[in-house]
Amino acid sequence: MTDALIRPIEARDNPVVAQIIRTVMPEFGADGPGFAIHDAEVDTMYEAYARPRSAYFVVERDGKVIGGGGMAPLEGGESDVCELRKMYFLPEARGIGAGSAMMLRCLDAAREHGFRRCYLETLTGMDAAQTLYRRHGFRTIDAPMGGTGHFSCDQFYMRDL
Repeated sequence: MTDALIRPIEARDNPVVAQIIRTVMPEFGADGPGFAIHDAEVDTMYEAYARPRSAYFVVERDGKVIGGGGMAPLEGGESDVCELRKMYFLPEARGIGAGSAMMLRCLDAAREHGFRRCYLETLTGMDAAQTLYRRHGFRTIDAPMGGTGHFSCDQFYMRDL
């Protein structure tokens, strides 16, 4: 990843991370009911991921936050399962290795927090993201897990840690 830095989210990042989520999700048609764009935590990501067994990171380039991603326990899931959450990148963060670097950082954090499996859900049409997930060992599963409330997602993945 060239001249970019991945670091833990800080409170001052909340507005820009919310803006990234609200910019990127509609780009892929993920702005209707049942998508993460409507989660209450979008405006307070720092606080939401300050909880136990959770972590959120941002990608910064030339002093500007251009993406983020995190992990947290899967809502309504088994205690050894975390969820890869809210990993979105502005166009300038794509194609520079930020997705792979962020994925590795999140999976390392999941292991450090004692998780044994990582779940994620996404949407048909987010092809580059799904290629990234498969490249990092995620496999498709047939049905959603837990209770994320993201009923509009139609692709589900799991990975052993």
